Amino acid sequence: MTKRTTTMAAKTIAITGGARGIGYQTAEELIRRGHRVAIGDVDEARAKEAADELGLSVVTRLDVTDPDSFRAFLDRVEKQLGSLDVLINNAGIMPTGHAHEEDDAVTRRQVEINVLGVIFGTKLALQRMLPRRSGHIINTASLAGELAVPGLATYCGTKFAVIGFTEASRQEYRKSGVQLSTVRPTFTNTELVAGTAGAKGLRNAEPQEIARATADLIERPRPFVRVTRLAGGMVAAMKFVPGRVAAGLGSALGTDSVFLDDVDVEARQAYLDRIRNN
Repeated sequence: MTKRTTTMAAKTIAITGGARGIGYQTAEELIRRGHRVAIGDVDEARAKEAADELGLSVVTRLDVTDPDSFRAFLDRVEKQLGSLDVLINNAGIMPTGHAHEEDDAVTRRQVEINVLGVIFGTKLALQRMLPRRSGHIINTASLAGELAVPGLATYCGTKFAVIGFTEASRQEYRKSGVQLSTVRPTFTNTELVAGTAGAKGLRNAEPQEIARATADLIERPRPFVRVTRLAGGMVAAMKFVPGRVAAGLGSALGTDSVFLDDVDVEARQAYLDRIRNN
């Protein structure tokens, strides 16, 4: 694997949900840039396969909803790779459908993984980074954490929470030497969007794009980055558009139905089965 030349010293970076999708591609990108990378994932078998493919020495089963599991993961990272420089809280799930039909267990699971997992990880990383007055915590949010999408009510709520939590924490620790940021992807071609068509006229991002944006954020820290530029610009602009106009645009783009009536349930079933069973 060819490494990218960079003037930045190699960092110790831990990634949650690193066995597949955005987490996997981010690990690959960071390795290419010369960093020391560890991945954790609740799917232990796939995590080990991913580690073999990437040539990683630190991989473990990680349940981000369990602080003890998270603590043990970070302990192992620091023992084998050195003090934690960057934590990327990437693990997340995205069921779709009408809010009133969502199973309570699925609702709870989203909140536990998407919100509590980020909060637990952030707290544990801060406890290690604050005494050293250095470090960077990157929480993977979503453009759906800025602009609500029908069919993703709980998911949107969790990503709004991630953005709010991270921004409040960033301000709280702004003089500590520890950076906090969010990455806000548009819908990305991973298992999360299996069986869905995406917005009309807007392409989905590729996981490699999110990986590059995340790696760039480590090299040039800032509060957040939106990906893609076009989708991010539209989301930013929509905050200044009257509600009736925004609703009409959503209908034109198909975002009012893409995660409701237009879902191919059969194509999505394998993903749903996996997130329910892990």
